[in-house]
Amino acid sequence: MKVVLQAIIGSISIHVIYLVVMMLVGYIETKNYKPDIESAWDKVETLQNEVVFVGVTPPHFYVLSFLGLSVICGIVILSYEKLMN
Repeated sequence: MKVVLQAIIGSISIHVIYLVVMMLVGYIETKNYKPDIESAWDKVETLQNEVVFVGVTPPHFYVLSFLGLSVICGIVILSYEKLMN
């Protein structure tokens, strides 16, 4: 039971770290973005006139990701314990 709890905590930790890093990258890119409005007026014909619909990740993907990462963390923890003993 100890390994299962450690694997779940490891999976949660990795997911939280991933989320925080992605938010920081988005924040830094937003802060450093400087639009070039003057040159955009020179290239009016190259502006996009199409709409693109992007697929959204289904919610069950996150559950599978969490479970899969928990299994991987459990395997790593068990391997580490066997290697050290």
